[in-house]
Amino acid sequence: MAEDFMPLVYDDLRRQAHRFLRRERENHTLQTTGLVHEAYIRLIDQKHVTWQNRAHFFGIASQMMRRILVNYAVERSREKRGGGAPRITLSEAIPGSCNENENELIALDQALSRLEKLDERQARIVEMKYFTGLTIEETAEVLSISPATVKREWNMAKAWLHSELTEPPG
Repeated sequence: MAEDFMPLVYDDLRRQAHRFLRRERENHTLQTTGLVHEAYIRLIDQKHVTWQNRAHFFGIASQMMRRILVNYAVERSREKRGGGAPRITLSEAIPGSCNENENELIALDQALSRLEKLDERQARIVEMKYFTGLTIEETAEVLSISPATVKREWNMAKAWLHSELTEPPG
């Protein structure tokens, strides 16, 4: 169960949340502790998950953190501007590559949803590496594939996302 894993991974989850939120704008109101606790609440509500190991836990946690952050961004965007997510410019390396704001996070989430329809494994790899900061090896363990496959799929996914997020709308 998640409550069994939480004491073992709390510090790592907190570091990952802090790493992600550090890239946010300065006055971001969602704090590291709030993100970790919200993810924890959602994780312990998972009734039909058989936790395999620490890496599996982080794989599920990455999905939860993505949902929390995107929901937060959508709500903030709706409050501030009435919605709408313009196309963005993304530098070469997705993690830590730009100072995310709500619209950029929403655009990334939408692009990830499109990628998921084309290649679900690539979308999971991006999710695990970007939202939780899993290593190549940890991601490979969660997905039961080789680290070489993760590297190859990660590079292909980054190129696809770069293309999606930098092409002009229309």
